[in-house]
Amino acid sequence: MKQKFFDLSIKTEGQNLYEFTNQTQDWIKKNKFMDGILNLGIQHTSASLIVQENADPDVKTDLLNYFDKIVPMDPSNYIHVTEGKDDMPAHIKSALTNNNLTFSVKNGKLILGTWQGIYLFEHRIEPKTRIILHHFLGN
Repeated sequence: MKQKFFDLSIKTEGQNLYEFTNQTQDWIKKNKFMDGILNLGIQHTSASLIVQENADPDVKTDLLNYFDKIVPMDPSNYIHVTEGKDDMPAHIKSALTNNNLTFSVKNGKLILGTWQGIYLFEHRIEPKTRIILHHFLGN
């Protein structure tokens, strides 16, 4: 049984979905992990992690548009606007999604569906550097 940690740094350019599936799979392969559990976590309150379709870019566009409709960037809607019009909406979007994801690793491969990818969902409009903690436990 082994346990290993890795911090993946992702530079964002504003609100968007940033796929990092390949970087995660490369880390699994580099470390020769065979079977186990991989937990991913983001330690930010204005960004999140999601699993989503990675084949059609329209999915990303529709998700971004939908979240902007249900959580508009209108400062008159919120008390907490310390860091700008996207401040509280980013926190709400983060609360509606995930800050941790867990995956199985089997025979050295991350178990995902055919069209699934792992994304950092950036909710802020300014560029940020986000850290995705990878924690593997297994063989």
